[in-house]
Amino acid sequence: MIHSELQIGENPEHVLCKRIDAFVRESPANRLIHLDGSPIFESPVVGFADGDDPLFQQYKTIIALFHLTPREVMQRIADQNATTTHTSSDRLSVISWILPIARTTRISNRAQDQVPSIEWAYTRNYGEQFNDVVRRYVVDLLQSAGYSAVAPAISSLFRVHYDGLESPPASNWSERHIAYVAGLGTFSLSDGFITARGIAMRCGSVVTNLPLQPSPRPHENHIANCLYLWEGTCGACIDRCPAGAISTEGHDKMKCREYISQQVGPYQQVYGVENTGCGLCQAGVPCEAGIPPRRERSNEP
Repeated sequence: MIHSELQIGENPEHVLCKRIDAFVRESPANRLIHLDGSPIFESPVVGFADGDDPLFQQYKTIIALFHLTPREVMQRIADQNATTTHTSSDRLSVISWILPIARTTRISNRAQDQVPSIEWAYTRNYGEQFNDVVRRYVVDLLQSAGYSAVAPAISSLFRVHYDGLESPPASNWSERHIAYVAGLGTFSLSDGFITARGIAMRCGSVVTNLPLQPSPRPHENHIANCLYLWEGTCGACIDRCPAGAISTEGHDKMKCREYISQQVGPYQQVYGVENTGCGLCQAGVPCEAGIPPRRERSNEP
């Protein structure tokens, strides 16, 4: 039984990590109930960021001007909700988490070369629904302790921006970029996010005025975990992509999107899901379930 009230104590980071971990492990929503009832996700990894970290402001240039900062999130929610306890002088924090996709699902998708396995499709569909459950759970925990909290990805502020047919859609709150600020991983050639538990994952976040100690960013830069971007080796995701959307130049989001729509889309009806990607570039690759060793890490010549 997981109690809903949060007792912060002297180490709120530890308490939150334990509570989120317990919720993910024990929640009946974290199960492939339409298949064999096995877990969708393994134990999560949780990180924290200062809500005023300069990277959040830099994302307005790196991503787009419309990408929200944590302070903008809290201020706009405060403007909408006169009962909020947030004030402009509050110190803000961001809680970010990684939900690693279960090993059995990853194995099932390794065997695929054109479309996702049914386990992967269910994980993309029902797993993201569970991610929303985690978001609401963390918000409720913080609010029960008297703090303001918002999960931007499921708030009234969230938007996906479309800039014509030539550009892929972009959201005003990128969970992967938030996870980078919280020290949880770096980006890949395929546009994925390589964490200590690998690239096969989902991620989420909550903004709060509970002061939290930021997690260290242990990586040299934003591409440090990708073998191809760091040292020009690997490139396994290029061969795994049935759409030809990944090359040495990076990830062609429009080509990827077109393949998902035309080739994978029909499997939504076959599998009985509303949303799915193919995820082939995240399974059967060295970064699937961890950070692959670099030559310098493994003392290779």
